[in-house]
Amino acid sequence: MNKGFRVVLNLLVFFLIIGFVWYMVHSLGKNETVFGSDSKTEMQSPYKKVHALKVKSEIVSFDISDNQLFIATHQSVLIYSLTGDRLKEIPVGKEIRDLKVADRLIYLLYPSEIDVLSFDGTRITGWGSHRANANYNAMALSDDCIFVTDAGNKNICKYTKEGEFVAIILSPNGFVIPSYAFDIINVKDTIYCTNSGRHKIESYSLEGEYLASFGMSGSDIGRFAGCCNPVYLASTTQGDLLTSEKGNPRISCFSRDGRFKAILLNSKALGGGTKACRVKVLNDKMVVAGKNVLSTFVYDPRLAIQSPCAGCPTDCPLKN
Repeated sequence: MNKGFRVVLNLLVFFLIIGFVWYMVHSLGKNETVFGSDSKTEMQSPYKKVHALKVKSEIVSFDISDNQLFIATHQSVLIYSLTGDRLKEIPVGKEIRDLKVADRLIYLLYPSEIDVLSFDGTRITGWGSHRANANYNAMALSDDCIFVTDAGNKNICKYTKEGEFVAIILSPNGFVIPSYAFDIINVKDTIYCTNSGRHKIESYSLEGEYLASFGMSGSDIGRFAGCCNPVYLASTTQGDLLTSEKGNPRISCFSRDGRFKAILLNSKALGGGTKACRVKVLNDKMVVAGKNVLSTFVYDPRLAIQSPCAGCPTDCPLKN
């Protein structure tokens, strides 16, 4: 090979390497993270933690009703005021999987049973599963019925609130539930549930008719990664959907038709770890359960101005 040609080639390779190194350093230095980034360390959320309530045991589920917090630990229901004053403890002696409160009644879901209690802990009614191999995960309430996800039989069971079995709801996609990530909620008389093994959220009418689904696998924002995400669902007062994921914990917002809006809280804001956090919305607040602590987050305009989301066209879901 001609000596002059080798010199030119070596210089070309040298400048390519120098250019690549300059580009990487320059790109990292610019810190181009925006609101909704999947970064665990760089994202600045416009939501600020304003309160934390620590309880004695791990929080399994919780609900907010009648200006009170109802917290289910593994075998008890704890009732607190919204200011954090403990009002009552109701021991149940069974493994609680989910808790919902409506019409001044507490609905408790166990692995194969449902109980209905008054606020003072009196058992009003209850019933067991109508099918063998039941392994209940979560429940949603409508005006007249209860919808229960069953990981054992890979379906949704519909009961009246008096305990009469109504129907079995099957997914046309087939429910794939690897690790009890089978949540369900009622949003404006539409039932939404996680099909976590398929990285999807499915919707059904109150009659059990399949309506639609959305969700894609992947680690990018707006997608669901790992073996079984999303884990939990919630809704805003406007009817948007909130999803909570494990592995890389984060809480994201989607429109009801599946359009991704933003990541509201990432792993750093949620305190790290790998577990998914349950979340509820109370007016303009997000209440998030992590291990044995309930944390309350509010939208802070000052943080929004300081954060990379300033100027973002997405309207923050809990913004006043």
